[in-house]
Amino acid sequence: MGWVDQPMVGFDTETTGVDVDRDRIVTAALVRRTPGGTQVSRWLIDPGVEIPAAATAVHGITTEHARAHGCAPREALDEIAAELAAAVTRAEPVVAFNASYDLTLLDAELRRHGLPTLPERLGHPVRAVLDPLVLDRHLDRYRRGKRRLGDVCAHYGVAADGLHSADADVVATLDVLTAMARAFPQLADTEPDALHDSQVLAHRRWAESFNAWRADQGLPGPGAETSWPCRTAAAERNPARVA
Repeated sequence: MGWVDQPMVGFDTETTGVDVDRDRIVTAALVRRTPGGTQVSRWLIDPGVEIPAAATAVHGITTEHARAHGCAPREALDEIAAELAAAVTRAEPVVAFNASYDLTLLDAELRRHGLPTLPERLGHPVRAVLDPLVLDRHLDRYRRGKRRLGDVCAHYGVAADGLHSADADVVATLDVLTAMARAFPQLADTEPDALHDSQVLAHRRWAESFNAWRADQGLPGPGAETSWPCRTAAAERNPARVA
């Protein structure tokens, strides 16, 4: 059996916003898929800050609901990180759509609450990570259109009901990865560790090309981060920034 038929763990978060240095996790899900079945772990977290209306419009969780029903961030974050570290230790690929967002945000949250990051728990960087977004950009580079999770699901014929809840997003991401492995046999034939390394290079090439296009268009802003699967968080650049 190839890695497609072996255990893997999907991960996703819903948050207060898109700034990995400042925003907080509101819900998270881990889905461990094995030949014998699927195990789902879910967390609803009181992030300790107001959840903006724009974020609530995406995932449906209000500040009041999170305060009334959510668990304390420190406890939940420690559990999430422990489960992910255990998966990596078992050599099970971590699967996440736009992995650099979720993994970087998780590490920023762990630092915020005085907890060891994933690399600190493991003693090495997180790997192997499989990111359908990075793989799709690499394997079908010239396809037109958007590449949000719903768009990619539609392209590969994957049902995508209930997206923008963390557990539904994880299931869809795992299904997309399986569909991609059928569409691109070379993907299924490559070991996860080698795929991880190829995604590091593929993401960097995409980001550099995207940033060059932005510069040609005169667009403001920093552009895409070139690092994957974790961005350089503010705590690494300047620890005083993250509070």
